[in-house]
Amino acid sequence: MTGRISVSQAIQTIGRPVFTTREIAAVRGGSVSATSQALMRMERQGLLVSPVRGIWCVPTDPRFTPLALVPYLARGHQAYVSFFSALHLHGLIEQIPQVVYVATTGHPRIRRTPAGTYSFHRIHPRFFAGFDWYRGRQEFLIASPEKALVDCLYLSSRRGRRFAHFPEIDFGGKFSFRRAAEWVEQIPYRNIREYASARLEALRRRSR
Repeated sequence: MTGRISVSQAIQTIGRPVFTTREIAAVRGGSVSATSQALMRMERQGLLVSPVRGIWCVPTDPRFTPLALVPYLARGHQAYVSFFSALHLHGLIEQIPQVVYVATTGHPRIRRTPAGTYSFHRIHPRFFAGFDWYRGRQEFLIASPEKALVDCLYLSSRRGRRFAHFPEIDFGGKFSFRRAAEWVEQIPYRNIREYASARLEALRRRSR
């Protein structure tokens, strides 16, 4: 018992607005069961929110963003923010997506949580690249503008035609069609590669 700290102190020690029950239990030196009960009491007090079982966030923390939940919701698979969500964060589209779009190596699925709705889309492992930490902070990974666009083209060729229709895009001066074309060449399927190349060229002509 000596040296055990409170759940509130453990949350401060971790220093992140998103964490798991097991992380808090390890920091405070208590059992997972007792820690879970204490976290639920804080939730009833309105201090915490549990978007899914075993994961907690501090919604009043100015650093909190629903996007920080992406690594926790990926169920052990790799994942990065992409598609329309990344294009919006990079300033290419103004419309804020109502869903957080995520590329993953896992199965495609929809996760609905109190913090938001997350749409996971499977990317071929050989095409799972082109991302980095958002603004250098290790909260969530995000595709580059060029890769996010090509990810959209990659999926729009498939059944259901998701991301087939783009909102108004402002490519600006930082977007590189050359880099986007290089990503298209890395698509592992020839038919999708040819489709994406034609779509990218049409977008390039439209942007002039």
